[in-house]
Amino acid sequence: MSNYKFKTTNIRGKQYVEVNERIKFFRQETKYDGWGIHTDINMLDGSQCLCKCTITNAGGEVIAQGHAHEVQGSSNINKTSYIENCETSAVGRALAMLGIGIDTSIASANEVEEAIAKQQTIIDNPNVQKLSKKLDAPVENIMDKAVGYIKSSTDKTKAFAAVTKKYGDQLTEKQVAGLKKFVR
Repeated sequence: MSNYKFKTTNIRGKQYVEVNERIKFFRQETKYDGWGIHTDINMLDGSQCLCKCTITNAGGEVIAQGHAHEVQGSSNINKTSYIENCETSAVGRALAMLGIGIDTSIASANEVEEAIAKQQTIIDNPNVQKLSKKLDAPVENIMDKAVGYIKSSTDKTKAFAAVTKKYGDQLTEKQVAGLKKFVR
């Protein structure tokens, strides 16, 4: 077994091996002499890319594979280099499947950094912020509203019918049964 010491990148307190370190190790280790790294673009439609990387031994036998998917513009690097980024990620994952650089994680530092950047992009999206505010806003409890409406109505059967028509798809069977108790 090799005594190779992988350089790692600390991301949020966890160490990740970068893809270039995995490739360097693979190319320097004599046990991988004659082995190959082969990439294929399985999908490229102008806005997204799907790449597969296959690691073969000296006899051409498939030993490991890795896949990656990237969307153009989904991160800073993907604004201009989503195809290259996709290929690099697939190579890193295939080498990880081979067992290279996975002491702490299969994900490479590059993948983790991209994932964090994508999360921040989503958080920073004004539409997501608007939705978040709507979800955080106090929502009037449908059951409280329905009970109050039925109790205050003179024709409780008619009120019950109106409530179940308006909110029926949002109410459970148990809630509907509970509302029926207020109909006399």
